[in-house]
Amino acid sequence: MLIRTPEQDISRVLFTEKTIAARVEQLGAELTEKLGGKRPVLVCVLKGASFFYIDLCRSMNCNIDMDFIAVSSYGAGAKSTGVVRLIKDLDNNITGRHVVIVEDIIDSGLTMQYLKQLFSARNPASVTTISFLDKTARHDPSLKTDYCGFEIPDEFVVGYGLDYANYYRNLPYIGILKPECYK
Repeated sequence: MLIRTPEQDISRVLFTEKTIAARVEQLGAELTEKLGGKRPVLVCVLKGASFFYIDLCRSMNCNIDMDFIAVSSYGAGAKSTGVVRLIKDLDNNITGRHVVIVEDIIDSGLTMQYLKQLFSARNPASVTTISFLDKTARHDPSLKTDYCGFEIPDEFVVGYGLDYANYYRNLPYIGILKPECYK
């Protein structure tokens, strides 16, 4: 029996490990400049944003607090269900705090919209949004994040935390998954 490697399922690499690292450093510097003196709370949207989140936190040259939230709108499929479910809430109170929501990808925009509303109701000093990837063709332009790593085409991508049915997260790059792998 032949065992397939993850690389066999990738049609092409969009962003290499080196390109990702350079962009994350740049984003960390921009966030440090904007929020460095305010001790922001960076909130990781689990699980997909975890790789980006850790690298982003390490690239910021200021004091930060870290927190995590888990939501789901995909389940095990390749398309959003259209319903965002809260699985794990924040551990800390964000009232009066400068919050940065760190997301892996903006696809339909529903998750980010949900989180902005949820956090805004908790009276933070500010809410800043950042996504590693943005499929601009898939959502209303009003759902744009404050910061974005890369805009990407409307294709199914995996790697650097992004998955399909919990596979491919550990790839060090962003690649386009071959359609036969998820259809």
